[in-house]
Amino acid sequence: MSQKELLSARDLQITIRRLACQLIENHGDFRDTVLIGIQPRGKMLTQRLVHILHNEYNVQHITSGFLDITFYRDDFRRNDKPIEANSTEIDFVVENKKVVFIDDVLYTGRSIRAALTAVQDYGRPSQIELLILIDRRFSRHLPIQPDYCGRQVDAINEEHVVVSWSELHGNDAVLLKNQ
Repeated sequence: MSQKELLSARDLQITIRRLACQLIENHGDFRDTVLIGIQPRGKMLTQRLVHILHNEYNVQHITSGFLDITFYRDDFRRNDKPIEANSTEIDFVVENKKVVFIDDVLYTGRSIRAALTAVQDYGRPSQIELLILIDRRFSRHLPIQPDYCGRQVDAINEEHVVVSWSELHGNDAVLLKNQ
């Protein structure tokens, strides 16, 4: 198995800070905006963004949560293995709010389609945006594009983008692995 480093730990931090700045430019004080990380892999990116917005840019009114899309996916009954759901941690309504979905890698677009359906259980947002760390732009099955993108990657189907977080894996990095 070969691998290539797409983002080092330093590059990853710079990219996340740039994404945080773009959010500030478009959402100001965040009073009408909620950040929703798509479980499981969007959770770490959401937590990092919230930390940066609050501690480095002094944004006080940040509402964030995490959305499990397991049972909204169009392929959840097609696996041979039992599916383990993650937890949804949303203690607010999204009615008339600007929602920013956050995930680590945009691949086929099916996870985002599932998130669009799942979020309706919490109200009707006035607007939905998508923030992605890595966009595998030529692999889409659905016409879904990010509003905020850390980096675009051209990868073939045998290649996988792996985001490693220091809190979970011991180090920060984004790798392109060929299996």
